[in-house]
Amino acid sequence: MSIRFGLIVGLLFAILVTYLTSINPSRVRVALGGDWAVDIPLMALVVCVFVAGAALALVLGVLRDVTRSYARRPAPIERVTPPEPVPADPDVLRAPEAPNRGRAGRDALIGERRWADALEAQTLLLQGAPREERAAEEATLAGLHYEVGRERLEKNDHPAATAHLKEALRLKQDFVPAALLLGEVYLKAGEPREALRVWERAADTPYPALPVLARIERLHREEGRPTRMISLYQDSLARQPDNLALAFGLGRVYFELAMLDEAAEQFQKMEVRAPELPLIHAYLGAILERRGQFRDAMEEYRRALRSSDGVEWPHRCAACGAAHSRWVDRCPACHRWNTCRP
Repeated sequence: MSIRFGLIVGLLFAILVTYLTSINPSRVRVALGGDWAVDIPLMALVVCVFVAGAALALVLGVLRDVTRSYARRPAPIERVTPPEPVPADPDVLRAPEAPNRGRAGRDALIGERRWADALEAQTLLLQGAPREERAAEEATLAGLHYEVGRERLEKNDHPAATAHLKEALRLKQDFVPAALLLGEVYLKAGEPREALRVWERAADTPYPALPVLARIERLHREEGRPTRMISLYQDSLARQPDNLALAFGLGRVYFELAMLDEAAEQFQKMEVRAPELPLIHAYLGAILERRGQFRDAMEEYRRALRSSDGVEWPHRCAACGAAHSRWVDRCPACHRWNTCRP
């Protein structure tokens, strides 16, 4: 459309120049070189100059349009050769396996009873343990602190033993083995009040352990406080009325304090619930013997002997269910600490 408009303008300009030439006949002499010169009408010269300028502008416009058209053409698609796959770093591939390898190494150290080395390995494992596994890993760490503390105590390194046992209790407040041993450390240091404080804290739980209660009872007996011996088991039994082990402990204290009627009543109630427990019959026989009922006492003794290979209260591992004849700090079956329950 712009070219057509240019032609119309040029035609109109030519008509105008022709008209002006007709009314202005003046001529111009133009020298072309040497002696050669021509006379041409003035208007014809103006027309020639205009046409030359218009032609030059047209050529330049066409070149510009061609250049722009070429610039707008899409660039050819360059075929890209995919890079060679980079082999994965073997260390990166093995990284998810690191916790398992760490546990295997820790378990090997535990099997060799290298407690200090196992404690160091477990400390590193705990740092990278996910939240859902931290409780189990902390329990293992508490057990290793307990074992290292026991080793230090055997070497008479009481400060180090105390530090490790306290750390075990910091990790798990109800860690009975550490509480028992820490109290013994205080007793050896001549601090029975501190020992009692540790054991009473360990007993102040929904499920107090019999060894803890036995040690508190021993201190009260040595100090001549029988009423505290009785209240110790009464309070625990109030929290766990179905716990036969606590009921037995209360009956035994009654017997040791020569409260035979109370002891007999306690053991007779237990006999109804657990007739095959030998310890019940042993104490019932002892009560009858003190009352002078020797024939009945002998019968109870016989029942106790038929049912028992020992005089310890039976326990069971809360983790694996293994049965034990007495309380143990670490289950021989699953090798877990602090899982023994009456």
